[in-house]
Amino acid sequence: MSNLDVNERRTDGRKDRGRKAEQAACEHLLSHGFTVVERNWRCRTGEIDIIARRGNTLIIVEVRSRSQQAAAFGTPAESITARKIKQVRDTAVVYLHRTGQSDANIRFDVVAVTFDKNNDITLEHIEAAF
Repeated sequence: MSNLDVNERRTDGRKDRGRKAEQAACEHLLSHGFTVVERNWRCRTGEIDIIARRGNTLIIVEVRSRSQQAAAFGTPAESITARKIKQVRDTAVVYLHRTGQSDANIRFDVVAVTFDKNNDITLEHIEAAF
């Protein structure tokens, strides 16, 4: 097997885990009274994983996932850098402007998902994370 094949499988595995993590995050939010408004909203400044609403608050959700092995180097939540926070905030401003919600009450949450060796999920929802 070539290195390219191994790298493609590794990338596909990460993408698959990322999709599963986002789905788990949506299910968690829905089960806790949130309404999911958008998923994977994109513009030139970046992407917002999930945009949800609960009551009169619009919640911008960043989903981070890691395998249990990778979590040895830090939790999914710890993987959020100042640069990522700025990108999410900048993208949220564009979203709010484009949807005419510039005066909306907003909050930035993180849903951190860890996959164990059996691909079972541990999920942590951090409200007002940044």
